Amino acid sequence: HAVIGLTRGAALEVAGEGIRINALAPGPTDTSMMRGIEDDVRAQGGDPAAFVARIPVGRYGRPEEIAALAAWLLADAPAFLTGAVMAVDGGMTVP
Repeated sequence: HAVIGLTRGAALEVAGEGIRINALAPGPTDTSMMRGIEDDVRAQGGDPAAFVARIPVGRYGRPEEIAALAAWLLADAPAFLTGAVMAVDGGMTVP
């Protein structure tokens, strides 16, 4: 919540200067950090498959998918887009 609040507050403060501030909210991503978490879960007798089972698209995100949204926000996003929090989470936060 803190990052979202800071994003929105900062976006409002500088909107009149033509500065856009948005945030990315990535879901579980196929990185060494996620593999380490899976290893810890296995070591404690758990099943890390439960992580993927909670993702509607059925897989972890790929780092390049997160990067693609960041690049879009930096280069091609509409100038009218500011204060947005964009989830890149395979549908995990869809109500």
